[in-house]
Amino acid sequence: MPETYSNMIAKELEINTEQVTSTVNLFQDGCTVPFIARYRKEMTGSLDETKIIAIRDRITELKELDKRKNTIIRSLRARDLLSKELQQNIEKATSLPRLEDIYLPYRPKRKTKASVAIEQGLEKLADEIIRENGFNIRGKAYDFISPEVGINTVEDALQGACFIIAARINENTNVRKMTRRLFVEKGKIYSKVIAEDRDTEKKYRDYYDFSSKCNICPSHRVLALFRGEKEKILSVKLQPPENEAISKIENIILKGTESDPVLIKSAIIDSYKRLLAPSMETELRKAMKKKADIRSIKVFSDNLFQLLMAPPLGRKRILAIDPGFRTGCKVVCLDSDGKLIHHETIFPHPPHNMKERSSETISRLVDKFSIEAVSIGNGTAGRETEKFIRSLDLSQVIVTSVNENGASVYSASEAAREEFPNEDITVRGAVSIGRRLMDPLSELVKIDPKSIGVGQYQHDVDQKMLRQSLEDVVIHCVNRVGVDLNTASSYLLSYVSGIGKSVAGNIYIYRTENGPFRSRNDLLKVPGLGPSVFRQCAGFLRLPGASDPLDTTAVHPENYDTVKRMAKDSGCSIKDLIENSSLRNSIDIKKYVDKQTGMPTLTDIVNELAKPGRDPRNEFSVFEFREDIQSIDDLKEGMIIPGIVTNVTDFGAFVDIGIHHDGLIHISRIGKKFVKHPSMVLSIGQKLNSKVIDIDVSRNRISLALEERQKKEAENHES
Repeated sequence: MPETYSNMIAKELEINTEQVTSTVNLFQDGCTVPFIARYRKEMTGSLDETKIIAIRDRITELKELDKRKNTIIRSLRARDLLSKELQQNIEKATSLPRLEDIYLPYRPKRKTKASVAIEQGLEKLADEIIRENGFNIRGKAYDFISPEVGINTVEDALQGACFIIAARINENTNVRKMTRRLFVEKGKIYSKVIAEDRDTEKKYRDYYDFSSKCNICPSHRVLALFRGEKEKILSVKLQPPENEAISKIENIILKGTESDPVLIKSAIIDSYKRLLAPSMETELRKAMKKKADIRSIKVFSDNLFQLLMAPPLGRKRILAIDPGFRTGCKVVCLDSDGKLIHHETIFPHPPHNMKERSSETISRLVDKFSIEAVSIGNGTAGRETEKFIRSLDLSQVIVTSVNENGASVYSASEAAREEFPNEDITVRGAVSIGRRLMDPLSELVKIDPKSIGVGQYQHDVDQKMLRQSLEDVVIHCVNRVGVDLNTASSYLLSYVSGIGKSVAGNIYIYRTENGPFRSRNDLLKVPGLGPSVFRQCAGFLRLPGASDPLDTTAVHPENYDTVKRMAKDSGCSIKDLIENSSLRNSIDIKKYVDKQTGMPTLTDIVNELAKPGRDPRNEFSVFEFREDIQSIDDLKEGMIIPGIVTNVTDFGAFVDIGIHHDGLIHISRIGKKFVKHPSMVLSIGQKLNSKVIDIDVSRNRISLALEERQKKEAENHES
């Protein structure tokens, strides 16, 4: 990578050039983001995953820029247009817009008004207009009249010459730079309704007559405007003050010249309206869309992170229910490893009303399979089923509602068919609901994140960028938590650093055929898993109960010898070192610094020994909705009700209050003072109390406000 690029990235990310160069070299060696962040801190100066990903993505952008530069240079060379100065300008370009501005005058032209005028021989007249002060210009234009090429009058000749001048103005790099800056700094986005009758839900009502400065328009509004335009409900226009733009162009073009001001001004107006403004509007649209995409994807990624890192109940025997009215409630029983051991259907609700038989079935299953927790999907009939289960008074059994978004997607997926080829989709969906309670991360990785319901305009954003960002989040969460090598599904294993789908499948097959892994080194017996993959993945795989206690921790095998030396120097075993804090505290880690292992890694090792294999997720806690609130009709303004945050957007947070319709806490109602973004205060899965502000039964819309005590907590949290 050119040194100029390293310097540029370092400046953008506010880090030093050596950190960028080292990170790039690690990527070139096949290292993954989690591995670099966790086990190569000495080389990167302890860069976190956010910075490492930013370096990776910027490298990709710059590679695309280089590819475009090479294409342009080849094109110019083939047409014998490449001068030394032009090549230097191309190679110095650090952005795509700047590169395209340099190339614009040399780009092969399609047939335009200017190219037609050039073919008619009017280029010399254009030069005369620019050079002269306008004296007898009509007389000079008379000499260019040529009916055989379509120039019948002086006006035809002058108009054609002005088309040539307009094209030159459009290609002037200073003019384009100024116009681009004006669009960015003073441009406004306007929208008008063009088909109100087609907006049946009036979802674009706020944009029927809307305007905002482009550089402050929130991302969710930008995406809504462009979607409304795509659906032909709205017309959308982006433009700066036109008179100011034309005046500034005149200052650039006419300054210090004796050009004919009338004709040149006419050409300037034509150039701006016909060429420059549409070009810059397109460019600004792309820039605004990209910025809005990045922001929306960031919100989606943050929400997904919180959802994946939700507290797990852990290895418990679960009875899971996928509720329903007409088709009944599908019940499954899972052992503590999440394996399906029984399923059947109960009918406690109308139209069947078989409550007594359903009660007997649940009590029998709880006793037979020593059930420790009941997991109930929060979809149709969810609250009714939860109320029914709680009425059974199952002592010592946890009863809780689980968000079932995406469970139906999983039940019809290839992953579900592979796991349960002989079960129907209702059984698979119920299993997913149960496993989500045990370990949300392990189950949700099987589902396309876009189906989980925590996004914002996810179908409108750049899908490639969205896919990469969400995959980064999943990979980060999986590797941060760590994976039990002997119980993880192949889908979970595929997200472990360096593994991928193919090797994950091989690990699963090897485990099935040979029994549980006894040590991390056994991984090297798996087909396709060589030393390079082992180096990337080993530290993120756990073996609870392994004979080597380090195999249960996040200590990488490459550092095992260092820990052994620590134990030897302390006169104890590694197990003693893990169990005895005084022994750990007596270690002078500076003694173990060498060329490969520095203080950051040694500090991580000692911290890991203190809490081996520690799960970074919070402890699970049971949540209950208000029993007297079963539908929107039960709500009254002023009520204080408990709920769980299900989605966080730029404009507020959606809260599940147990009635199948989430309420919205608008950003203006989160705190007493201004809150910059809801995510600074609220997060997915957060349990809170909120006040009912407004109820729109016809549209199933519920407006909430954070309860006063929690508003104060929110302000303290933000500060």
